[in-house]
Amino acid sequence: MKLENDPLAAFWMPFTANRAFKDHPRLLSAAKDMHYTSSDGRQILDGTAGLWCVNAGHCRAPIVEAIRKTAGELDFGPTFQLAHPLAFELASRVAALMPEGLDRIFFTNSGSESVDTALKIALAYQRARGEGTRTRLIGRERGYHGVGFGGISVGGIVNNRRQFGTLLAGVDHLPHTHNMEHNAFTRGQPAWGGHLAEELERIVALHGAETIAAVIVEPMAGSTGVLIPPLGYLERLREICTRHGIVLIFDEVITAFGRLGGATAAGVLGVSPDVITMAKGLTNAAVPMGAVAVSRTIHDTVVEGGPDGIELFHGYTYSGHPLAAAAGIASLDLYRDEGLFERTADLSGYWEDAVHSLQGKRHVIDVRNLGLVAGIELEPRPGAPGKRAMELFHQCFDTGLLVRVTGDIIALSPPLILEKAHIDEMIGRIGELVEGVE
Repeated sequence: MKLENDPLAAFWMPFTANRAFKDHPRLLSAAKDMHYTSSDGRQILDGTAGLWCVNAGHCRAPIVEAIRKTAGELDFGPTFQLAHPLAFELASRVAALMPEGLDRIFFTNSGSESVDTALKIALAYQRARGEGTRTRLIGRERGYHGVGFGGISVGGIVNNRRQFGTLLAGVDHLPHTHNMEHNAFTRGQPAWGGHLAEELERIVALHGAETIAAVIVEPMAGSTGVLIPPLGYLERLREICTRHGIVLIFDEVITAFGRLGGATAAGVLGVSPDVITMAKGLTNAAVPMGAVAVSRTIHDTVVEGGPDGIELFHGYTYSGHPLAAAAGIASLDLYRDEGLFERTADLSGYWEDAVHSLQGKRHVIDVRNLGLVAGIELEPRPGAPGKRAMELFHQCFDTGLLVRVTGDIIALSPPLILEKAHIDEMIGRIGELVEGVE
């Protein structure tokens, strides 16, 4: 066996250009509130809440203490035919934040697991109600639903799919809603594009409603580059799904827990799905955890309508893990006590004005925003798409700002504790650096 002296060699990093990173590593060693500390001791302003997830800021004492206390009392408790009180307490707390009727909570360990769980619940529901022919799943182009085989099948980002074969059978996709000709530099929800929901009617006509189990969309698509739902789009999807008996799933792994100014995007936008997936902000990212909120109708059809014994043959060893549950309860306490959802709503106008000040900057061809999220799209470099934004990402980090890059889009989603001065620093830094990128 070849011996290696490189301390970075063993870790095969996710969603990373491994060779490039290990030639020029950028390492984080600590974090507090709005900042990371780099391995060379610099303060890095966090413009992305880690990965859309540290909504209450880093290393918050109440969350740290809740994890520490629980680790000393109950390090693990199985939830297969047994349980522990923290899982029930967190489930009740989460249910209280969901749209009316979505009050049954299934715990997972990540957004990817939440998506696969939601898809399986939808299939189980259709079968339990005597609609076993409904096996088809409908996603959307440019959709991101994690990295499980179910999630990448209904997802619509080609690089996440092309290495992994034919994926699940019986999947179709709606068109995405992003259109630069009509919607560039829109503030909030664009007026154009609601009609694109009608494509679901075409898919129903093509396959037959009796074959379709569920439709899954992100109410705001984050990882693909911040795509904002057009006015009327989600409402129309809701109407079509209701009429045809199709389960509507909102993937709120990014948008739940304050990102748009409320507990859920569904609540903020006024459209209730049948199922909501979540993760990230559920525990403020301190311990991995996800969850699926399910309507009472779907839950009762599966759980109350079946024979005695296990009703849903699905779950994870760490579903409702004690440390994660403790972190989740402490996180929800922080969101409530510090009014962070309301703070997002209050800051969103200042945020919108700040990010749109980048219009007219060199290479900037679009800015879009909703809540405390923004996408800044750069013109691709001829023959080298994605290179310009990646160079800007590196320059931002090297000068003290963490941003997120997907393709040629800079995505911002800061912790909800940020101040106006942080917004000014972020946008000022990006505006300065983008002028110097070739």
